[in-house]
Amino acid sequence: MSASFLEYCTEHSIKRHLAAPYSAQQNSMVEWRNLSMLAMVRSMMKAKNVPSWLWGEAVMTAVFLLNRAPTQSLVGRMPYEAWYGVKLAVHFLRVFG
Repeated sequence: MSASFLEYCTEHSIKRHLAAPYSAQQNSMVEWRNLSMLAMVRSMMKAKNVPSWLWGEAVMTAVFLLNRAPTQSLVGRMPYEAWYGVKLAVHFLRVFG
């Protein structure tokens, strides 16, 4: 909420959208992303029949993959590519489980 941060965002063409703290319901894009990530985790775990204590590993894998998958909001670019400016190689990916 500081003036210096607002100035920084303006200089770098960053759009700010304020929401009440701890209320994901106000941000439908984040809510959708969370739901799709959890659905991906459940699918991976069920497909490979892995024990539930590997839930954390499945979540980290799902987030890793989603950050490296092209999205419509970035016009076919990967979030990793948009953040770092480098196209990422994905030749090292393996099947979960």
